[in-house]
Amino acid sequence: MSARSDRSGGSGSRPSDEPAVAARLSRRAVLERSALGFGWLAFNGLLADRSFATGVALGSPVLPVRAERVVWFFMDGGLSHVDSFDHKPLLEKENGRPLKLVDKREDITGRTTPNVLASPWTFRPYGRCGRMVSDLFPHIGGHADDIAFLHAVTGPSPDHESAIGFLHSGSLLQGFPSVGAWTTYGLGSEAANLPGFVVMGSNKRQCRTNGFLPPAFQASQFFRSGGQPLADLDPREPAAVLQANKRAAVTALDALFLATTDNDRVIEAAIANHEKAHAMQAAVPDAANLAGESAATLAAYGIGGDAKETESFGRYCLTARRLLERGVRFIEIVKGGWDQHDKLVTDHGQHARAVDRPIGAFLADLKARGLLASTLVVFASEFGRTPNTELFGKEPGRDHHPWAFTIWMAGGGVRGGIAHGSTDEYGYHPVEGRVDVHDLHATVLHLLGIDHRQLTYRHSGRDFRLTDVHGHVIAPIVS
Repeated sequence: MSARSDRSGGSGSRPSDEPAVAARLSRRAVLERSALGFGWLAFNGLLADRSFATGVALGSPVLPVRAERVVWFFMDGGLSHVDSFDHKPLLEKENGRPLKLVDKREDITGRTTPNVLASPWTFRPYGRCGRMVSDLFPHIGGHADDIAFLHAVTGPSPDHESAIGFLHSGSLLQGFPSVGAWTTYGLGSEAANLPGFVVMGSNKRQCRTNGFLPPAFQASQFFRSGGQPLADLDPREPAAVLQANKRAAVTALDALFLATTDNDRVIEAAIANHEKAHAMQAAVPDAANLAGESAATLAAYGIGGDAKETESFGRYCLTARRLLERGVRFIEIVKGGWDQHDKLVTDHGQHARAVDRPIGAFLADLKARGLLASTLVVFASEFGRTPNTELFGKEPGRDHHPWAFTIWMAGGGVRGGIAHGSTDEYGYHPVEGRVDVHDLHATVLHLLGIDHRQLTYRHSGRDFRLTDVHGHVIAPIVS
């Protein structure tokens, strides 16, 4: 992969010494290419955004490639680390007693009491490694030997929106690209007829944004509403001839602009986008069509029958596997609702049941197909939750806790069956192996063969990178 940082944002113009596009497209070439068909998109918007023309990935990795693709599970709202993957027996022993380490400056809502709250769930050892996982996640626990648990992750903010932005972009400010956008910018996609970056289960800007990178690197949102995997897949025109007429009009506009503009990259980018959109009209429904999957596979993912709680998330996970097989580079799957200031038992239990079985099946399916070794799987939340009680309603909950929480990784290049870092006896603060989100990002890029210090993009007069001026690869978890 080239480490050059001479791509510019803003207007999308390139430095004057950058080589011009070698081949100009003639009217004849445009017309010939149009015979393949163009999907009908907002053509004027594409032309107006000059930076779209730079939407080409940098190239090949420069480091050893341990993972070729990424699936990022995001638990939106703040999954409790002390109720899931960070076992703290002292919480049970001191349940209801004042928490000695409580810091009033860390009482986010003003409703947090100093009293310890024991986890309502039992922790058990899983796998040969004996890692402790709670009864919230028995199916994920079954893959403990493939998982590296990062127990001392810290974040800078107890606020949802800024913490979600930081987890995804490494910045507390808006307008920065997400890790998925950076990944596809650095490596591109192997999917000719599908997007390189897909988000399922959420419309959150922080998850999908390309920031100041060219729009080509923004995620496509699958399953936003209804049964269609992607919006506007079906032509609006009732007859094929009407769609063909619209494509012909776009072709004529392309030819006109090519004859009059000095910036062929704009038109070429629009043409490429039309071709991709047209191809996606067939490729996306095919990838999302689960009719050919066996009954056993559907049951394993919790799809169909009486498995109502797992239906949606199971469909996301199985579709993700099919997208990976077709060359999609980065997939994020989101499950919201984890913000349990009260009703911890009821709501954490419900959300865990929705995701545990599908994620367990997804890991098993990848492993059986030989894909897990080349697919990096990340499971993260924007922060954890306090080891002490928050009294917001009749049923106790826990407050936001960015000072220590757990993220886990599995698959390509990850040493499984280990725990990196630890927190104190309450799960309140890190005591060793502290990990910053920039370290997580550096490690993800490293496993993909990218040096995080060299993946840069020039914007507003300076070079930016996902890890800013921070980030160290978490070497102990790299196989």
